[in-house]
Order: sequence, then structure tokens, then C-alpha cells
Amino acid sequence: MTARPHSPSCDRNRDPILAVLREHFADRRDALEIGSGTGQHAVHFAAAMPWLRWQCSDAAAYLPGIRAWLDEAALANAPPPLELQAVVQPAPGFAPPLPLPRDADGVSRGFDAAFSANTLHIMGWPQVEAFFAGLATVLADEAVVAVYGPFNYGGRHTSDSNRAFDVWLKERDAASGIRDFEAVDALAAGIGLRLARDVEMPANNRCLVWRRG
Repeated sequence: MTARPHSPSCDRNRDPILAVLREHFADRRDALEIGSGTGQHAVHFAAAMPWLRWQCSDAAAYLPGIRAWLDEAALANAPPPLELQAVVQPAPGFAPPLPLPRDADGVSRGFDAAFSANTLHIMGWPQVEAFFAGLATVLADEAVVAVYGPFNYGGRHTSDSNRAFDVWLKERDAASGIRDFEAVDALAAGIGLRLARDVEMPANNRCLVWRRG
């Protein structure tokens, strides 16, 4: 049996994030989590929002750990995780192809919600661009997207801790780093998303919420 991976930061941030998602996902049906990581967020959010089908996804290496959390929780609204990554080649977007939710008549309608936590600063910028290009292909027309993590504003760090974290990220991988809110918001606008909320979160993080349509 695969051991359940554990991230202490997930325990700390899950309830502040959930408060935002409860508000903005209250009328949603199908949520795609991109970069589910350990799987801790998925079981917490799916249990707290039983009206929502919570679809986990991540790179193949993370799927066994996510499955371990989902199997333990045994939630009816949390199906098995899917392999998914933001890729640059052969074209920017998500790979492999993602099965989309369907209406009762079998017509594909896309996900009406998407969530990702602490992913954009881990990716290189080309992958961030691919992330939004991929979203454009899997979202329903009036979808809501929530992204949690640290962001810069006006090219400036919002705290000394974020500045130190950015240095650590770049030392580990020069392509990573805390992203500028304005640049990310421009990518979102490019796929028809408009900013609905920019919520201040604990530990100098933000939760950005966009709506499509």
C-alpha cells in the first residue's frame, strides 16, 4: 500500500482556501484541480463541498500518493486522479488529453470550476503560459478559476519572506520564481477570464479568482 504523502503547509492553508472556494464554487458542479500534489487539499475540499465533483490531476509520479488519500477518504465525489501536466511541446497546453464532463445527453461541456495551489511559481514561465492555454480548452463557458499562491505586485515582493522564498526558488531552479500578478492576470484575460476577487491570505499568499464569460 502506498503511504500517504503529507505537507504541513496543506494543513495550515486548507481552511482559509476552503472559505474562498465555498463562496465562489457554491453553484459549481465539476471542479478540476491542477497539480493536486499530495492529495490533502482534494479530500478536504471534496468532503466539505459534497455538491461538487472534485477531479484531481497531476504528473504521473504524484498519482499514487493522491490515490492513497482518496482511497482512505472514500468520497463519492472524488474520482480517481488523472495524469495531467502543462507542456510546451508540441504545442502549449495540457497533456495528455483530458476527458471532460458531459451533460446528461452526452454533450461535453467542460469543467465549470478549476483550482490550483502553489504551482505557478514552481513552473517555468513557458509552462505558466501553457497552463492558461490548457485551461482555455477544458473550461466551460462560464467557469470559475481559483489560483492560490504568492504573487508580486508592480514587480515588487509583498514581504521579506516572499523575497527570501523567491531567492530560494531560483537557486533551486532558475526557471521558477514568484510570478507578477499583472502578467498572470494578462494570461487569464487572454482566455476570456476576468478577475472577480483578489483575496489576501495568511503567510503573504493570495487567492485569485477569475470568471469566464
